[in-house]
Amino acid sequence: MILAGDLKRGVTIRLDGRLLRVTNTVYNKPGRGTATMTATLQDIETGGTNKKIFGAEEKLEDIYVEAENAEYLYADGDILHFMNTATYEQYEVPVSLFDEEIHYLKDAMQIQLRLYNGRAIDYVFPTTVSYTIKEAEVAVVGNTAGNVTKRVLTESGLSVVVPLFINEGDLIEVDTRDGSYVGRG
Repeated sequence: MILAGDLKRGVTIRLDGRLLRVTNTVYNKPGRGTATMTATLQDIETGGTNKKIFGAEEKLEDIYVEAENAEYLYADGDILHFMNTATYEQYEVPVSLFDEEIHYLKDAMQIQLRLYNGRAIDYVFPTTVSYTIKEAEVAVVGNTAGNVTKRVLTESGLSVVVPLFINEGDLIEVDTRDGSYVGRG
């Protein structure tokens, strides 16, 4: 059991017989009354999300999940294929599990898959990942006042705001927690 006030991103709970993954939380402690936790929950079966408000002291059933290091192999339509790097066991994961973070995936990328009953239900990316720039806007001469940035597209389709000196073909480091530019890779 876990208290609703202790919920955080990545926790898996069982509610009304369904497995739900917490994707976001907001803790609210008003001046009067009891504290609440608003959680955005993703249904693991359907991929749909909804928000639910819990009392901070409410007890919820958390689910134990196994963590395995896996390598991203390839995509086949709506299915992504991963391989456990120790046992060479392969897993098929629906694209819907990654939702908007699908563009962080690139060939041969090492991630951590979280499994429940042999099925992938969650993942953890490395904190920073190197990407090659596929498309970059051209820098404008004389546009150097202030914090000058531009938007680029990586080989995986990820859009990142970078400094003006980054060009096509360059290698950059991106923070997977918020999609921000960290430095040259």
